[in-house]
Amino acid sequence: MSKMHVSDGTAHKIPNDLREALAADSEALELWEGLTPLARNEWICWVTYVKKEETRNEHVARVVSELKEWMRRPCCWIGCIHRTDKAISPSIQGILGKRSKVKV
Repeated sequence: MSKMHVSDGTAHKIPNDLREALAADSEALELWEGLTPLARNEWICWVTYVKKEETRNEHVARVVSELKEWMRRPCCWIGCIHRTDKAISPSIQGILGKRSKVKV
């Protein structure tokens, strides 16, 4: 069986778990395909950036439900740091710097 086409983002390919969730919901898939590649990229990064499988599963489910609530991008997300077509903004660099500091 061939995989249903579900569009990627600008810096990220869509992972199989998110592809399957979107393919299983025609309304969410239609909304996904209506997003810009940059918006799709933000969702993909938001899903794949987490470390725990449980959190990732929650994010995949939220993509489907939040698309259907007309959300175009993940709420409260700093943005994809993996894009090579633009520099990371100073504000995001500051946030990332705070996250990488180890408390002693």
